[in-house]
Amino acid sequence: MRIAFFVNSIEGEETVYATTSLALAALARGHEIVYVTPGDFILRPDGRLMIHALNLGAAKPRKAETFIAALRGDATGRDILDIADVDVLFLRSDPSEDAGPRPWATQVGVIFGRLAAERGAIVVNDPDGLTRAQNKLYLQDFPEIVRPTTLISKHIEEIRAFVDEHPEGVILKPLQGSGGKNVFKVSSSHETNLNQIFEAVSEMGYVIAQEYLPAATEGDVRLFLMNGRPLKRGDTYAAVRRVPAEGELRSNMHVNGRPVAAVVTPEMLAVAEQMRPKLVRDGMFLVGLDVVGDKLVEVNVFTPGALPEIAELTSIEFSEDIMAALERKLDIKRANGGTLSNRELATL
Repeated sequence: MRIAFFVNSIEGEETVYATTSLALAALARGHEIVYVTPGDFILRPDGRLMIHALNLGAAKPRKAETFIAALRGDATGRDILDIADVDVLFLRSDPSEDAGPRPWATQVGVIFGRLAAERGAIVVNDPDGLTRAQNKLYLQDFPEIVRPTTLISKHIEEIRAFVDEHPEGVILKPLQGSGGKNVFKVSSSHETNLNQIFEAVSEMGYVIAQEYLPAATEGDVRLFLMNGRPLKRGDTYAAVRRVPAEGELRSNMHVNGRPVAAVVTPEMLAVAEQMRPKLVRDGMFLVGLDVVGDKLVEVNVFTPGALPEIAELTSIEFSEDIMAALERKLDIKRANGGTLSNRELATL
């Protein structure tokens, strides 16, 4: 199986990224991998979709450190491949990273992913589904019972009124963004720096005001879903609790959030079950849910991370299970002679 990983940039890839774990699992199972970035697609006059694909050359790394060194090294090669010769295009870029420096790149994955699916590649997550999930507004499409009370606005007076309605406090964050950037807690509409917080968050566009969940002091749980269901091996779920650093609101790893073993509760599984119909309908193969108590605070469909941390805590490489699922999809596609849509294949 030939798998193309679509990422923001080669130099931006890291040993701790889930994409690195997925690529290593693919290599360990005997598959060929290539990497593609936003500037690497070519649509030729005859309708063929080509990619400038980066390969590892003769390198066969088994560890994350040697893999990243090989990926950035001088021994890599470049091939121009017809997308028809690629079995799986795995979309693993974060559009929000490109929103500022190169806005043209934010839509590349879904635009060319759609063309790739039309030409026979299995594309995950489904690009049409990802189009619906370009920002955090996607969360509002899920049942109200699983979501914190939320207001979305660019008017500060609306934000003030919402804060007044929630004595436990409110979280403010940008509608478009990732990684915990510009996320603030506001406890009162009379806070002296509310105007500055609002300006910082609204600079990126609309503002999400979300009721603060007191249980968030203990962090959130990142729970992986695959094919619409919790990813597990035996009785162990692909999940990790991310505990915020002392004095820090956010639990994201890059702001020193600490990964610890997660207990997946019946309430969390109930949230996942409520999410399943829409995720399947949208062709979301691999998803990371961020859950606090019995509420969903984020749904990550572009580049859900934490697989290396989960492997370290559980001694289970769930990337292997994800690769096995892609192998099954390819078998299903071949057995059905191209009669299944990409969206159907994505969650079978």
